[in-house]
Amino acid sequence: MTQSELRECSGCGRFQVVPALEPGETARCVRCSTVLRRTRVDSLPRALALNVAALALVCVLWSAMLMRVSTAGIVHDTTLVSGPVELVRQGLWPLAIAVAFTTAFAPLCKHLGLIYVLSGLTFRLRLPGLGRVFRLARKIGIWAMLEVLLLGVFVAFTKLGDLVHMDVGPAVYALVALTIVVVWADAALDSHEVWEEIERQGGTVSGVASDRLQSHRDGSVGCESCGLVSVPDGHDAHCPRCGAALHARKPASFHNTWAFVFAAAVLYIPANYYPVLTVISSGSGQPSTILGGVEELLSSHMYPLALLVFFASILVPLFKLIGLGIMLLAAMLLAAESGASFGLIQRTRLYYVVAWIGRWSMIDIFMESLLGALVQFGAVATIQPGIGAVAFCAVVLLTIFAAEFFDPRLMWDAAGLNPHRPLQPVRFGRAPANS
Repeated sequence: MTQSELRECSGCGRFQVVPALEPGETARCVRCSTVLRRTRVDSLPRALALNVAALALVCVLWSAMLMRVSTAGIVHDTTLVSGPVELVRQGLWPLAIAVAFTTAFAPLCKHLGLIYVLSGLTFRLRLPGLGRVFRLARKIGIWAMLEVLLLGVFVAFTKLGDLVHMDVGPAVYALVALTIVVVWADAALDSHEVWEEIERQGGTVSGVASDRLQSHRDGSVGCESCGLVSVPDGHDAHCPRCGAALHARKPASFHNTWAFVFAAAVLYIPANYYPVLTVISSGSGQPSTILGGVEELLSSHMYPLALLVFFASILVPLFKLIGLGIMLLAAMLLAAESGASFGLIQRTRLYYVVAWIGRWSMIDIFMESLLGALVQFGAVATIQPGIGAVAFCAVVLLTIFAAEFFDPRLMWDAAGLNPHRPLQPVRFGRAPANS
């Protein structure tokens, strides 16, 4: 059973005491229903075993053959890194970096970091820097998109069915197993238990047990990394447990989010206007945009696949831009009306949907990377990713950053529902010092 502790809701900013929980129980915010804590049975050893299995599968994914394509007597094998390598060869190095990081390096670093932390805690090895490594692994883990890569492989395999002969390699089966194991491992891990165990084993940054607040005090701040509520001393204060910088709210949240949303909205136009790939067959090229690719799937009677690509590549980015814009504008408008609280719960839930759904737009990017690596048969058949793919990848990444920088608690502050936070009207221009 856990200990009761004071927590600040990451969704609405309300301070409340989370009661002692049995393994498998969940505590939610009494105001907005955001999950405050979800305990797991045997979280640490189970998560350790699953992350070890995931790391082994990552190694297989890195080294084994992903797909084999053949046409006109020419055989071509590809691996996980073949796509980024081909993108670099074609001069699309920003796209290559994004694909390589999200599909190869981020999963590897995530599982290595978690294994380091969980093995140290499980076997009481007293390894240095457990808290910092765990924070870094969790941040990097956000960018590990293996489940999206799996769908990208499926789309690429389906689209090439009529153009070349294809065989799946061992890496595809490893990717399927890895996706299942990663989802299982993430569900098994109780991050709050990790931080509590780090604290019990003397692994806090301060080296001493943190002061457990049981009621809200003036100046109390909830750590965004480990959840510990403390009263910071000075403007450059850090969490005594994990060492993360303490902020009452994400710094310059509105201004940063507006910047990323605006940049993504501008790039959304060339992302849909310019071709994302060009199919060259028998010496003639056929450029294709995102919408053109959907039309080709429809003409081939691949209706479920066309719907998937249309939803992930066109509707999801647009939904994220509109959703973030609604939340930003609503918070700014409500700031002028003290006590206004129209649709706050719905807008908070919208934020979490927007933050979760954005990664799935990378399906199109991964598919284009795979197609560019798979179909390189000279004058017979060649597929080249286009400049539109770079713009679209930028849109996806910018919207992910926008969601990360946005602080949903500011919507509740603007409505005057957090009396411990002074009401600060949001205006364009210079950001408030503590926004």
